[in-house]
Amino acid sequence: QEFVTVLVRDPRTQKEDSWHSYIDYEIFIHTNSMCFTRKTSCVRRRFREFVWLRQRLQSNAVLIQLPELPSKTPFFNVNNPHHVDLRRQGLQEFLEKILQNALLLSDSRLHLFLQTQLSPEDMEACVCGQTKYSVADAIHKFASLSRRFPIEDEERKKEKNDADSDSESSSSGLGQSDDSVSRGCKASSASEES
Repeated sequence: QEFVTVLVRDPRTQKEDSWHSYIDYEIFIHTNSMCFTRKTSCVRRRFREFVWLRQRLQSNAVLIQLPELPSKTPFFNVNNPHHVDLRRQGLQEFLEKILQNALLLSDSRLHLFLQTQLSPEDMEACVCGQTKYSVADAIHKFASLSRRFPIEDEERKKEKNDADSDSESSSSGLGQSDDSVSRGCKASSASEES
Protein backbone atom coordinates (compact mmCIF):
# COMPACT_ATOMS: atom_id res chain seq x y z
CA GLN A 1 0.00 0.00 0.00
CA GLU A 2 1.29 3.45 -0.94
CA PHE A 3 2.06 5.98 1.75
CA VAL A 4 3.41 9.52 1.97
CA THR A 5 4.81 10.72 5.28
CA VAL A 6 5.39 14.45 5.58
CA LEU A 7 6.90 16.24 8.55
CA VAL A 8 7.24 19.99 8.94
CA ARG A 9 9.86 20.51 11.62
CA ASP A 10 12.97 22.36 12.80
CA PRO A 11 11.84 26.00 12.53
CA ARG A 12 14.82 28.35 12.19
CA THR A 13 15.06 32.11 12.25
CA GLN A 14 16.75 33.53 9.15
CA LYS A 15 17.98 37.12 8.85
CA GLU A 16 16.70 38.90 5.76
CA ASP A 17 18.48 42.16 6.57
CA SER A 18 19.37 44.11 9.71
CA TRP A 19 15.70 44.87 10.43
CA HIS A 20 13.80 41.85 9.16
CA SER A 21 13.91 38.14 9.88
CA TYR A 22 11.66 35.22 9.05
CA ILE A 23 11.18 31.59 10.03
CA ASP A 24 11.75 28.74 7.63
CA TYR A 25 10.78 25.13 8.22
CA GLU A 26 12.25 21.83 7.17
CA ILE A 27 9.89 19.69 5.09
CA PHE A 28 10.78 16.01 5.26
CA ILE A 29 9.11 13.55 2.86
CA HIS A 30 9.32 9.77 3.00
CA THR A 31 7.16 7.81 0.57
CA ASN A 32 6.83 4.73 -1.57
CA SER A 33 4.32 6.48 -3.87
CA MET A 34 4.80 6.13 -7.62
CA CYS A 35 3.97 9.85 -7.89
CA PHE A 36 7.32 10.88 -6.40
CA THR A 37 10.65 10.87 -8.23
CA ARG A 38 12.60 10.64 -4.97
CA LYS A 39 11.42 8.51 -2.07
CA THR A 40 13.00 10.73 0.60
CA SER A 41 13.70 14.43 0.49
CA CYS A 42 14.31 17.32 2.81
CA VAL A 43 13.97 21.02 1.92
CA ARG A 44 13.49 24.30 3.79
CA ARG A 45 10.60 26.64 3.00
CA ARG A 46 9.22 29.85 4.46
CA PHE A 47 5.58 30.78 4.98
CA ARG A 48 5.24 32.96 1.89
CA GLU A 49 6.40 30.04 -0.28
CA PHE A 50 3.53 27.99 1.15
CA VAL A 51 1.19 30.86 0.21
CA TRP A 52 2.57 30.79 -3.34
CA LEU A 53 2.09 27.01 -3.54
CA ARG A 54 -1.52 27.22 -2.37
CA GLN A 55 -2.30 29.97 -4.92
CA ARG A 56 -0.76 27.95 -7.79
CA LEU A 57 -2.50 24.71 -6.78
CA GLN A 58 -5.83 26.51 -6.46
CA SER A 59 -5.50 28.14 -9.88
CA ASN A 60 -4.82 24.73 -11.47
CA ALA A 61 -7.55 22.85 -9.59
CA VAL A 62 -10.41 25.35 -9.40
CA LEU A 63 -13.04 22.72 -8.52
CA ILE A 64 -11.13 21.46 -5.47
CA GLN A 65 -11.53 23.19 -2.12
CA LEU A 66 -7.95 23.42 -0.89
CA PRO A 67 -7.21 23.32 2.83
CA GLU A 68 -6.41 26.63 4.46
CA LEU A 69 -2.97 27.68 5.60
CA PRO A 70 -2.55 28.90 9.16
CA SER A 71 -3.73 32.50 9.28
CA LYS A 72 -1.13 35.19 8.69
CA THR A 73 -1.52 37.23 11.83
CA PRO A 74 0.04 40.68 12.18
CA PHE A 75 0.92 39.71 15.74
CA PHE A 76 3.04 36.72 14.69
CA ASN A 77 6.33 36.91 16.56
CA VAL A 78 9.32 34.94 15.26
CA ASN A 79 10.72 34.95 18.80
CA ASN A 80 7.59 33.40 20.33
CA PRO A 81 7.98 29.58 20.36
CA HIS A 82 4.21 29.10 20.76
CA HIS A 83 3.43 31.20 17.63
CA VAL A 84 6.12 29.38 15.64
CA ASP A 85 4.92 25.93 16.70
CA LEU A 86 1.26 26.71 15.95
CA ARG A 87 2.26 27.80 12.44
CA ARG A 88 4.44 24.70 12.01
CA GLN A 89 1.51 22.45 12.97
CA GLY A 90 -0.79 24.31 10.56
CA LEU A 91 1.70 23.96 7.70
CA GLN A 92 2.06 20.23 8.37
CA GLU A 93 -1.73 19.74 8.40
CA PHE A 94 -1.97 21.69 5.13
CA LEU A 95 0.60 19.44 3.42
CA GLU A 96 -0.93 16.25 4.85
CA LYS A 97 -4.31 17.15 3.32
CA ILE A 98 -2.78 18.23 -0.01
CA LEU A 99 -0.87 14.95 -0.31
CA GLN A 100 -4.09 12.92 0.08
CA ASN A 101 -5.54 14.36 -3.13
CA ALA A 102 -4.58 12.45 -6.29
CA LEU A 103 -5.30 15.42 -8.58
CA LEU A 104 -3.05 17.74 -6.58
CA LEU A 105 -0.33 15.07 -6.51
CA SER A 106 -0.12 15.36 -10.30
CA ASP A 107 0.91 19.04 -10.10
CA SER A 108 4.62 19.46 -10.85
CA ARG A 109 4.80 22.61 -8.71
CA LEU A 110 3.99 20.53 -5.64
CA HIS A 111 6.85 18.14 -6.38
CA LEU A 112 9.33 20.95 -7.02
CA PHE A 113 8.19 22.66 -3.80
CA LEU A 114 8.65 19.49 -1.75
CA GLN A 115 11.78 18.09 -3.37
CA THR A 116 13.95 21.00 -4.55
CA GLN A 117 15.14 24.28 -3.13
CA LEU A 118 14.15 26.25 -6.27
CA SER A 119 12.55 29.65 -5.73
CA PRO A 120 8.88 30.10 -6.71
CA GLU A 121 9.98 31.98 -9.85
CA ASP A 122 12.32 29.16 -10.87
CA MET A 123 9.67 26.50 -10.10
CA GLU A 124 7.17 28.34 -12.31
CA ALA A 125 9.71 28.70 -15.13
CA CYS A 126 10.59 24.99 -14.89
CA VAL A 127 6.94 23.88 -15.00
CA CYS A 128 6.34 26.16 -17.99
CA GLY A 129 9.28 24.63 -19.89
CA GLN A 130 11.33 27.83 -19.78
CA THR A 131 14.43 26.27 -18.21
CA LYS A 132 17.19 24.07 -19.55
CA TYR A 133 16.16 21.41 -17.01
CA SER A 134 12.96 19.43 -16.57
CA VAL A 135 11.05 18.87 -13.33
CA ALA A 136 12.65 15.41 -12.97
CA ASP A 137 16.12 16.90 -13.66
CA ALA A 138 15.59 19.53 -10.97
CA ILE A 139 14.52 16.96 -8.39
CA HIS A 140 17.37 14.60 -9.30
CA LYS A 141 19.94 17.42 -9.19
CA PHE A 142 18.78 18.61 -5.77
CA ALA A 143 18.73 15.05 -4.39
CA SER A 144 22.26 14.41 -5.63
CA LEU A 145 23.44 17.53 -3.76
CA SER A 146 21.78 16.40 -0.53
CA ARG A 147 23.75 14.01 1.67
CA ARG A 148 21.17 13.59 4.41
CA PHE A 149 19.84 10.16 3.48
CA PRO A 150 22.33 7.28 3.70
CA ILE A 151 19.67 4.88 2.37
CA GLU A 152 19.85 6.63 -1.00
CA ASP A 153 23.66 6.87 -1.14
CA GLU A 154 23.97 3.50 -2.90
CA GLU A 155 21.22 4.48 -5.34
CA ARG A 156 23.01 7.78 -6.08
CA LYS A 157 26.33 6.01 -6.69
CA LYS A 158 24.66 3.63 -9.15
CA GLU A 159 22.94 6.55 -10.95
CA LYS A 160 26.21 8.49 -11.05
CA ASN A 161 27.98 5.55 -12.67
CA ASP A 162 25.17 5.30 -15.22
CA ALA A 163 25.34 9.04 -15.91
CA ASP A 164 29.13 9.28 -16.22
CA SER A 165 28.90 8.40 -19.89
CA ASP A 166 26.54 11.36 -20.44
CA SER A 167 28.74 14.39 -19.77
CA GLU A 168 26.02 16.89 -20.74
CA SER A 169 23.87 15.90 -17.75
CA SER A 170 26.08 17.89 -15.37
CA SER A 171 25.53 21.19 -17.18
CA SER A 172 21.82 21.58 -16.53
CA GLY A 173 22.14 25.16 -15.30
CA LEU A 174 20.23 24.47 -12.09
CA GLY A 175 20.36 27.20 -9.52
CA GLN A 176 21.18 29.95 -11.98
CA SER A 177 18.74 32.81 -12.07
CA ASP A 178 16.79 32.94 -15.28
CA ASP A 179 14.77 35.90 -16.53
CA SER A 180 12.79 33.61 -18.84
CA VAL A 181 9.99 33.52 -16.27
CA SER A 182 8.84 36.88 -17.65
CA ARG A 183 8.14 35.28 -21.05
CA GLY A 184 4.52 34.09 -21.11
CA CYS A 185 3.06 31.05 -19.34
CA LYS A 186 1.15 32.97 -16.67
CA ALA A 187 4.33 33.75 -14.76
CA SER A 188 3.69 34.72 -11.14
CA SER A 189 4.50 38.27 -10.19
CA ALA A 190 6.70 39.11 -7.24
CA SER A 191 3.71 40.70 -5.48
CA GLU A 192 1.94 37.31 -5.32
CA GLU A 193 4.83 35.84 -3.37
CA SER A 194 5.00 38.31 -0.50
